[in-house]
Amino acid sequence: MNPTDQQAYAELQAWQQKMQRAPSLLNRVARRVQTRLNALLPEKVHQAITAAIKQMVRGVLFGSTHLTRKPVLEATLPQREDAVRRHIGHYRTTAAAEGAMTGAGGFLLGLADFPLLLGLKLKLLFDVAAQYGYDVRDYSERLFLLHVFQLAFSSQHTRNDIYRRLADWETYRHTLPPDVHEFDWRTFQQEYRDYIDLAKMAQLVPVIGAAVGAVANYRLIDQLGDTAMNCYRLRYFAGQLPKPLGEG
Repeated sequence: MNPTDQQAYAELQAWQQKMQRAPSLLNRVARRVQTRLNALLPEKVHQAITAAIKQMVRGVLFGSTHLTRKPVLEATLPQREDAVRRHIGHYRTTAAAEGAMTGAGGFLLGLADFPLLLGLKLKLLFDVAAQYGYDVRDYSERLFLLHVFQLAFSSQHTRNDIYRRLADWETYRHTLPPDVHEFDWRTFQQEYRDYIDLAKMAQLVPVIGAAVGAVANYRLIDQLGDTAMNCYRLRYFAGQLPKPLGEG
């Protein structure tokens, strides 16, 4: 393993430890509070939110393939990751500008930030997958991205479970539902909403909304990019990533 690969592997190991931590006391308290708050919402509201997020995610992730990049097959790990970092930097800048603009625009524009940011996150995942050599026209690869997204924006309790699936993806993928409608969208939307609620609610506050929106969006994209890189590193070091002829 060359020095660059060793550095990537060391970062992966540190990230794996983080993903496998037991929920802290604060995590458990926050989860109980969110569960109680969710219980106060009428079932029709939950159904409406679940349906809205499901349609937004499916529309980008499982819709047309015209935005899909061709997978990069002939590249070393350092070349792949340099390209991925550039993509993350581009999306961070775009998301921060979008968050500042919608945050400065008051309540209604602040609400518009939600679908815009969601679309940027999903498009980032497409670009990251392609750079690591995976073709997201494959249904199972799109479900992999859905799990990466869920891992990035979940409570520690749910994160432990999602991590185990991704760490053993080649086995788990054979148990995937044949229809994306069978995915647990209710848990997906609740975890995602709970994770970003505090950061994004402050974006709706006059005066500070623009600054909060820019910082929150920047950090959320950074979180997703870091999670995606390490998820694909898992597959690379497990020998599951396409490698160019003559490499390793």
